[in-house]
Amino acid sequence: MDRDLVERAQRGDREAFGVLVRTRADRLFAIGQRILRDVDRAEDAMQQALVIAWRELPRLRDPDRFDAWLNRLLVNACYAEARKRRDWGANIRLLPVDGPLVEDGTRHVADRDELERGFRRLPPEQRAILVLHHYLGLSPAEVAETLDIPAGTARSRLHYAHRAMRSALEAVARSSALAGKGIS
Repeated sequence: MDRDLVERAQRGDREAFGVLVRTRADRLFAIGQRILRDVDRAEDAMQQALVIAWRELPRLRDPDRFDAWLNRLLVNACYAEARKRRDWGANIRLLPVDGPLVEDGTRHVADRDELERGFRRLPPEQRAILVLHHYLGLSPAEVAETLDIPAGTARSRLHYAHRAMRSALEAVARSSALAGKGIS
């Protein structure tokens, strides 16, 4: 069914393209938001990717590769959005947290917050590879295909992104420990 919709859209059928977009919009937005860490930027990147998709769709050689192609357009639009607005690093001052030591579910929130702060320290290219692999569940070979890069390059980028994330989390932990001691 999707192949038929893609082929119809390639011939200029706006309704077919609309169906393709509606069935993928939530996923595309989620990917963009996870890469860019900003709702407005994710919307801009998604819109840009969809405009390019409509314009370039007649040149798509294999309609069965539509999803990978659309993901690649979105990732590239996220990169462009990131370059356009270079204020990636948030200037955050961490404050010590005082509270009960009893497990009340807030630890999960704190863990998510720590991951978010670590993720924000990564460049968009590393965020993208982690999102494609961990959020979409793509294998390194599928990531390579989506980004149109060699499989070895995808594995290497994934390795370095994991390493950078570990370093970012360690930096977040160090700054939290310093903030807990009243050192800024």
